[in-house]
Amino acid sequence: MRAGSAEGATDVRLEQLRAWLGTVLGAEPGSLQPISSDASFRRYFRLRHGGDTLVAMDSPPDREPPAPFVHVAALLRGAGVNAPRILEADLEHGFLLLSDLGRRSYLEVLDHENADELFGDALAALVRWQLATRPGELLLYDRARLRAELELFADWYVGAHLGLPLRGKRREAWAGTCELLLDSALAQPRVYVHRDYMPRNLLLSDPNPGVIDFQDALEGPVTYDVVCLFRDAFLSWEEERVRDWALEYREHAERAGLPVPAGRDEFLRAFDWMGMQRHLKVLGIFARLCHRDGKPAYIADAPRFLAYLRTAAHRYAAFRGLLRLLDELEADAGRGSR
Repeated sequence: MRAGSAEGATDVRLEQLRAWLGTVLGAEPGSLQPISSDASFRRYFRLRHGGDTLVAMDSPPDREPPAPFVHVAALLRGAGVNAPRILEADLEHGFLLLSDLGRRSYLEVLDHENADELFGDALAALVRWQLATRPGELLLYDRARLRAELELFADWYVGAHLGLPLRGKRREAWAGTCELLLDSALAQPRVYVHRDYMPRNLLLSDPNPGVIDFQDALEGPVTYDVVCLFRDAFLSWEEERVRDWALEYREHAERAGLPVPAGRDEFLRAFDWMGMQRHLKVLGIFARLCHRDGKPAYIADAPRFLAYLRTAAHRYAAFRGLLRLLDELEADAGRGSR
């Protein structure tokens, strides 16, 4: 999430939010402290009311309809996961008043000493969320959606950011990579998927963790959220520790009755390949944020995701073509080829 904008008289939606809060709270809300906004158009503000702190969300309905947030929040809470309570809602105008789950995210506090405990809480919450899966509640993470995400890498990272064509043998290598990753993802059992189950979206809370930024949830591959948790945009861990945590999830999920891949090697393969799909997507999104949306800060984390991608691809002979492609793109971009 990015830092929220400051209050100002020219901020029409902020004034509308103030007026709405005054109506639902029965009193002038006082100071609205920007908490954060994300890569979308949503913004969040903390306010005091009585002895409590609450969170107001501004979600412009023409750009970020708030109804999915409300729906997924209900699914999470129904699963026993600590998501915000919706205290008041004006879906037509895109204003929500939420319970405040806490001020510190996992991203701010995780270290090598507390990671096992905090990730243990996060995995327990994730398993509860997945166990609650009911078909028909969320849209499917289907082949078309997964493919569109992969093409963000080709269009925005390779095309717009590197300024390179993807054609001929390079296009063939890219197409083969996509088919392998799509087939693997779609072969996995389907569960509820948060889609950004990462440390910055988990808050220190009681019960722990508080879960936010879930409005884009889908029903999709069982390993997706585990990859999000351990292969993060802002924190990197030793690979051996990541694989131990991933297998800890698999054991917990299997004991709970979730349909995870049966063998350790099969699970880790599904985990790695799902990760590659996500890493390619994220690289495309970061490039799009930079070149289309004027948000260049995200692209600074591209090397982290390229490292994740290469580490996973090196384990599997099937991705030699992808590794050659990455090497060629890197070499051409370094020479300033256009």
